[in-house]
Amino acid sequence: MSTPTTRPDAPARDRILDAAYDLFSRRGIRGVGIDAVIAQSGVARMTLYRHFSSKEQLALAYLERREQEWTRNWLQAEVERRADDGAARLLAIFDVFDAWFRQDDFEGCAFIHVLLETADARDAVHVASTASLARIRDFLGGLARDAGAPDPDDLARKWHILMKGSIISAGEGDAEAARRAQAIGRLVLDAELPAGA
Repeated sequence: MSTPTTRPDAPARDRILDAAYDLFSRRGIRGVGIDAVIAQSGVARMTLYRHFSSKEQLALAYLERREQEWTRNWLQAEVERRADDGAARLLAIFDVFDAWFRQDDFEGCAFIHVLLETADARDAVHVASTASLARIRDFLGGLARDAGAPDPDDLARKWHILMKGSIISAGEGDAEAARRAQAIGRLVLDAELPAGA
């Protein structure tokens, strides 16, 4: 999955958001100051604040874009391209992850990073990240329903734990994390799905 690149002739808002996306993805939201976003985007401070009234507003826009780029345009699209039924699509998630984990620029999950950075569950950025993760579970629930799971929400939650755990393991340096998670996933599917599903 590639990080959006900033075109010099792009509108200022796009350049700011592209810079924030790149910096926040690699260094976290707390690890990046507004000055770094200004320097990378090439806009004036006043221009940044005209488009985003605070760093929090910029972080929220980043998470919204991350969900569009990472969850919908990349993960969901790749999974749907690789397999035709719910169970196969659940397993295909880890094929997609395997390629991602092996990239030199693997940066982990932005939504997990945010949860670790913002302990206050009432923080707007924390709330937005939690909502993005819930929408991933909704996607998984749809796949679980398609697979014939008797309790799609329960299977989606178990699968989400496998996904998040594999991302953390890959961040620790386990190059086989996706393959290990997929093997566990096969056991989960054998236990959860009706015979012959």
